[in-house]
Amino acid sequence: MIVEAKKIRKSFGNLEVLKGVDFGVEAGEVVAIMGASGAGKSTLLQILGTLLTPDSGSLTIDGTEILSLGERALSQFRNRRIGFVFQAHHLLPEFTAVENVMIPSLIGGASSAQAKARAQELLALVGLQERLSHKPSELSGGEQQRVAIARALANRPAILFADEPTGNLDSHTKEEIHQLFFDLRKQLGQSVVIVTHDAGLAQLCDRSCYLVDGSFEG
Repeated sequence: MIVEAKKIRKSFGNLEVLKGVDFGVEAGEVVAIMGASGAGKSTLLQILGTLLTPDSGSLTIDGTEILSLGERALSQFRNRRIGFVFQAHHLLPEFTAVENVMIPSLIGGASSAQAKARAQELLALVGLQERLSHKPSELSGGEQQRVAIARALANRPAILFADEPTGNLDSHTKEEIHQLFFDLRKQLGQSVVIVTHDAGLAQLCDRSCYLVDGSFEG
């Protein structure tokens, strides 16, 4: 199992957001997390992505017990083994597509030549081989999100977390990005967890988990 979370609890003040959640992802699985606003989806995703620490519970990713890691080791693990895609692409406006995708590899210690080769490979994989030198302002919303997805894959992560990745896109572009996640699973064996309100996307996934008031239904 690539991700295994057990009895995850998280409160903010007196508000208990997650109430002993269990969640797992198998290798090569694409899983949707759904639920109403305020159900705890983004909080859970931040915990699974090691951006937020639970109050209690356990979390293992790719065989590593996450909650036992120190701050530096956790940061290195996150860079190398976890990829993130958000609704807002968070691309650096002054950098080209290839330069944006190079950043995680450079942070991880790759040479500039290695990082550039990997970025070019990934941008071709997501259908942007003709847009390498374009800056974000020269790309459509869907193209910007493709760059963000390529960047998330730079260090060959064990797991890719996506938080409402198509929430800002038109319906046609949305469908193309949805398909891209499944193409990545087919071509790379990529495991993916997607937080979404989109029922169409959830239906495409291997499983859909519904979070209600801090717990999964069923």
